Amino acid sequence: MDQRRRRRRTARGRKQSRRRRKRNLILKTGFFIIVIIAAVAAFFLWRRYGPSDEQADRNEYYGIESDGQLAIVVNNEILEPRGMISDGRAYVEYATVRDYINSRFYWDPGENVLLYTLPTDTVSVGVGASEYTLANQKTSTDYVILRTEGSTAYIALDFVAQYTDMSYEVFTDPDRAVVVTEKEEKVAEVKRDTQVRYQGGVKSPILTEVSKGDTVAVIEDEGDWKKVRTQDGFIGYVKKNRLRNEKKTTYDRGFEEPVYTNISEDYVINMAWHNVTNSDANSSVLEMIANTKGLTTISPTWFHVADTSGNLESIASSEYVNYAHQSNIEVWAAIRDFDGGISSQEESYALLSSTSSRTNLINQLMAAVFQTGIDGINVDFEMISEECGEHYIQFIRELSVQCRKNNIVLSVDNYVPQSYNQQYHREEQGAVADYVVIMGYDEHYGGSPEAGSVASYDFVKAGIENTLKEVPAEKVINAVPFFTRVWEETPKTEEEIAADQGTDAAEYTTNVTSTAYGMADARAVVEQAGAEITWDETTQQNYATWEANGVTYEVWLEDAQSLEPRLKLMKDYGLAGTAAWRLGQETSDIWELILQYVN
Repeated sequence: MDQRRRRRRTARGRKQSRRRRKRNLILKTGFFIIVIIAAVAAFFLWRRYGPSDEQADRNEYYGIESDGQLAIVVNNEILEPRGMISDGRAYVEYATVRDYINSRFYWDPGENVLLYTLPTDTVSVGVGASEYTLANQKTSTDYVILRTEGSTAYIALDFVAQYTDMSYEVFTDPDRAVVVTEKEEKVAEVKRDTQVRYQGGVKSPILTEVSKGDTVAVIEDEGDWKKVRTQDGFIGYVKKNRLRNEKKTTYDRGFEEPVYTNISEDYVINMAWHNVTNSDANSSVLEMIANTKGLTTISPTWFHVADTSGNLESIASSEYVNYAHQSNIEVWAAIRDFDGGISSQEESYALLSSTSSRTNLINQLMAAVFQTGIDGINVDFEMISEECGEHYIQFIRELSVQCRKNNIVLSVDNYVPQSYNQQYHREEQGAVADYVVIMGYDEHYGGSPEAGSVASYDFVKAGIENTLKEVPAEKVINAVPFFTRVWEETPKTEEEIAADQGTDAAEYTTNVTSTAYGMADARAVVEQAGAEITWDETTQQNYATWEANGVTYEVWLEDAQSLEPRLKLMKDYGLAGTAAWRLGQETSDIWELILQYVN
């Protein structure tokens, strides 16, 4: 019996043991499966959210496609690789130097000369030369300053740095030059070793590594990341929590900026242009002056560029200057690239893009100044294309040198700033010239496709405000019109409308012509028509319209009432003065009004 019990207990034990082994096997198998699932999940989570160790293609990053190219980093911008290493020195393409590092460098490919204009002279370098000329003195360097490949000029960065407040360093793998011209930057310290990634995210390729204690320039925030520039010229992203001690730093490189001294009159300028078309017309100066009050400056239109070689047409008169001086009036003679001699954008480009032609023109101009005792030169070049802009401003720089050395006032006329006339380089004019003149008129001009004011209040105000963004107020003169346009509008025929389809003219349903009148004559036209004159609050001008023989006439009058708000703008913005186009078109009451604002 005991044996049977023992056998039964043994059998039960074996069954329980088998059940335990089976349960343990199930548990182990389940655990193993869970581990595998967890591992797979972790793998996929890591793949999705874990940091990538992919390395960015540095050549592709810098745009390098072939051996010998030098990538260029200027401040916080990676430029196209427009540089090269030659004889162990870094060279940068002229256009890159001009546009991003120092705009005062000027390259003349026609005469193979590099120029840099200083306040009282111009540095000159020839292709392949290891010396430069300044004030007729030659200075040698231990490197070639200027190299060319085909039509492309390359300037040694060492030479650029000689005239620029900048620092630079050259690195390899790949070859790159890192240039910093900023005077102040935001910087931060790296807390611990980390990666700089191409974009803000752990999956973005790694550009480079930075070490604990390194300093990076901070460009901007982007969520949990900061865009930075490393000391060796990589611009990418670092996690915010990897940086500390963010602050602004100012760089003092010991560079002495050249001082472009200027003449500044100690009175409010009241200038007017005198349209002189021939030598005999100079005799009218006494009559013109007698009809004014408080005039400080007169600008006769004496000089025209005769040809693209820079020869000068002049009707300047020393007798005229003497008469003006006797009336305590300065003479700032105008030189123009239209209305005589050259008169097109193509001709102005041909003139100004030639260093020898610019030099010839400046020499002849200064000779005329000395011969007649003129006090100043007023540059009125209105045929400057976008392509010509760099040549035009180089002409202004070079002319400013001669004016500065000889105590001659240099003023430069400009259109009201618009997106399409930035090539006049007003900011640089404000640095090198004595005065920058806004021609605050021709809002609607002869040939305009629609009728409108010559100089509405908002147009003039915007012209002043936008100029002041680039030029100090004490150098700005705002010119007003003494003339008005009477507009004639006739409806287009069906044939004309059809012919205009697909052109800009299709926007307009009328044909428009205009005639320019002086103040008195314009008002006489309105009175003769019997039209009512009303004050237009928007333009701040007297306005009239009438119809006759199927023609609609419109006029926004220039008179004392319209001029006063513009003179108030001159005073409110603290400008250097006012000017007017042109003498003889004003009414007598205008001068009493102007006196109230210039005294």
